[in-house]
Amino acid sequence: MYKEDLLIIFTKNPVKGKVKTRLSRDIGEDKALEIYKFLLEHSYTVTAPLTVTKHVYYSKNIAANDQWNNGDFDKRLQKGGDLGEKMKNAFLEGFEEGYKRIVIIGTDLYELKTEDIEKAFSHLKDNDYVLGPANDGGYYLLGMNSLNSEVFKNKAWSTSSVFRDTLKDMEGSKVKLLSTQNDIDVLDDIKDHPDFQKFLN
Repeated sequence: MYKEDLLIIFTKNPVKGKVKTRLSRDIGEDKALEIYKFLLEHSYTVTAPLTVTKHVYYSKNIAANDQWNNGDFDKRLQKGGDLGEKMKNAFLEGFEEGYKRIVIIGTDLYELKTEDIEKAFSHLKDNDYVLGPANDGGYYLLGMNSLNSEVFKNKAWSTSSVFRDTLKDMEGSKVKLLSTQNDIDVLDDIKDHPDFQKFLN
């Protein structure tokens, strides 16, 4: 059966020195890579049960054999210059393929649950956008039911202004905000979290 809902998962290839770079300054590149792989596994676990179409977009190259081989994940490659252009192109592909509601997430979230993503798709039936604010001023989830390219332009990605500037591009539309969650970017994000102690000791 054709599914009208599409989940886009943006992921970085797990390469030492290329992932969790801010975190690696405090704990080293090896541990930062371990943590990123741990977050990848969590991202797989929360998205695998979803009964929507799922496109995994890799940053550098499509991995031949990883966790996304298990289940109904379609592997693709990110295209574009900065993060905004890459996300815009992924949404564009999805809408051109006929999907009605599209949600994008990254793979840096340990708080994210399957139900959060299910709620996002549900909210898109009554709203133009769904946005999940992150503690650092960015967002961890973005959903829309038609393409608004403006939300991907003129953003200082990975800074505290992204969420605020994105909301401005949605003025006059119906926007549903999800609960604020914590992206895992720096040591402060995990140093007191019990599930991450095994990487820090």
